[in-house]
Amino acid sequence: MNHPAGGVAPDFVRVAKAINFLTSQAGQQPSLEQVAAHVHLSPYHFQRLFSRWAGVSPKRFLQAVTVERAKQLIRGSRPLSALADELGLSGGSRLYDHFVQLEALSPGEYRAQGAGLTISHGEAETPFGILRVAATPRGICRLAFADEHPGSAWRAVLAEQLPGAVMQRDDRACRAIAARIFSPDPDPGRPLSLHVFGTNLQIQVWRALLRIPSGQLVSYSQIAEAVGRPRAARAIGTAIAANPVALLIPCHRVIRQNGEFGIYQWGQLRKRALHAWEATR
Repeated sequence: MNHPAGGVAPDFVRVAKAINFLTSQAGQQPSLEQVAAHVHLSPYHFQRLFSRWAGVSPKRFLQAVTVERAKQLIRGSRPLSALADELGLSGGSRLYDHFVQLEALSPGEYRAQGAGLTISHGEAETPFGILRVAATPRGICRLAFADEHPGSAWRAVLAEQLPGAVMQRDDRACRAIAARIFSPDPDPGRPLSLHVFGTNLQIQVWRALLRIPSGQLVSYSQIAEAVGRPRAARAIGTAIAANPVALLIPCHRVIRQNGEFGIYQWGQLRKRALHAWEATR
């Protein structure tokens, strides 16, 4: 694949530039013509491009990425355990098991440093740029966006974490995984499996993240409360930042209490885009 900006899909390059302009100029409520001129397209072509990517008009999208809307979502959000009760599930950790299942690497598997495991890895084009995928036979172990994680660093992380594993390039399998991630109609009978390694706290935090519904936002303090560590804000933030699986473990749905989006290891602009993309669906 040959993409500009270090592996970012062409549509997302223009859309990201438009999102940056929309959010930075939100107070002035820029017109369609102004945004189109900023990305060097005619209003007609820009409207078509943006609506095809986001599923909504630029104006509707702008409403979804404002800080004020984020504050309202945080104020109106309920404890994650309450969401589980509403759906009649046995426990909060099972809330989204019918979409994504998380399995932790066992201590024995980690001590063996991946010996006997085969990790398939490759790249796939998505609406948010090129996604790097790595998976064992039991599930996805890493997802990262190519422009934020250069190829050499990506391979080094895989080799360092499980040096005994056999690395196998398989773009076809990775494209199939990406297609399921972005399917508009996911099959609850075929949940995506994750096969990750982390400390006990990290696994707890990642399971809590899986309880956040698409299009909703929670604060860091709510995650801390959900895992029974309300005073461990720094440790919780570190565990969220260590998330090895972009998108599927949705750390992009966690923001600051004041409505600010905060940092994101795969780019703050992409975090804004993910918020609005999910909200408009």
